[in-house]
Amino acid sequence: MPARQKKKTSPIGSANGSHSRLLKEIAQLVGGEVVGDGNIRILGICGIKEARPGDLTFVANSKYLHLLESTKASAVITSRDVKVASKPIIRTENPSLAFAKLVSHFVPAMEQHPKRVSPKAIIGRRVRLGKDVAIQPFVVIEDGVQIGDRTVIYAGSYLGRQTKIGNDCLIYPHVSIREQVEICNRVIIHSGTVIGSDGFGFATVKGVHHKIPQIGTVVVEDDVEIGANVTIDRARFGKTVIGRGTKIDNLVQIAHNVVVGSNTIVVAQSGISGSTVLGSNVVVAGQAGIVGHITIGDNVMIGAQAGVSKSVPANTSVWGSPAKPLARSKRVNAAMQRLPEMHRELEQLRQRIEALEKRRG
Repeated sequence: MPARQKKKTSPIGSANGSHSRLLKEIAQLVGGEVVGDGNIRILGICGIKEARPGDLTFVANSKYLHLLESTKASAVITSRDVKVASKPIIRTENPSLAFAKLVSHFVPAMEQHPKRVSPKAIIGRRVRLGKDVAIQPFVVIEDGVQIGDRTVIYAGSYLGRQTKIGNDCLIYPHVSIREQVEICNRVIIHSGTVIGSDGFGFATVKGVHHKIPQIGTVVVEDDVEIGANVTIDRARFGKTVIGRGTKIDNLVQIAHNVVVGSNTIVVAQSGISGSTVLGSNVVVAGQAGIVGHITIGDNVMIGAQAGVSKSVPANTSVWGSPAKPLARSKRVNAAMQRLPEMHRELEQLRQRIEALEKRRG
């Protein structure tokens, strides 16, 4: 007899209805408005291309609205701009945020963090641990470290002497936090990140590079999330600062004495040189490079692969290398795309001028 096939389930959620809800109940959870049948039962949540009947999905970007017609999902979360659709929808102010809030209602916590201090952790003298701290095996904690309540430190991480870690922090495996660094509350640091490494400082005398001691520190304020394999250098003097609520993607380099304001986003493979100050609500897109000793104002948008060589005033967008105001940079880029045609036209004009000069001669 053929083997019995297992029933397919949604990638997220439960197909047996144990976590199911009516669509109108879901709309109440996210403060949305149902258009269509609010009594259909939702069994799980999934991406719009992968969804099956019984799933709820979402569309946040208008360029994907055409998928409303082809998705197999039973209902879709949309923006308030969408008035009607071929299937029930929940209209919301922010579909991405609404969808994210619903994950916890359909999916139990995917991560089960450790709950105790492992005897295989190496803990120095005068270390102060808060309530319900969890430390996995092979963590090294040097003398004089302070760790706040409910903080979790995963295997293989290193905390240098006199470092301070706040409450409710989550430090994933193989994170290195050097001496006298301060990490505030509710900070998440992903694997491979190094905080407090020496700033890149050398004095060159007669062709020899002499190291300049870097004796400052790093302060990471509340609610910051730092991606994998990020490096944040300690200050030469004073502090390198990552402001409250800032989010840093993977593979970012932040040099010594940089100050990053609150709620700023720095995307992967970007680099910020020493002593540069970024304001609040700045967006630094992927692979952007920023020189040292300049100021980036509040609410600035720096485009992908931009090379920023001068200070940028607040509330502006720049792009290109060297970075220019976005509108001008787009015009320059459009002109560059036409260079082959322009060169051909210029050559044709040169030939016509030569022909005219010969006739006159």
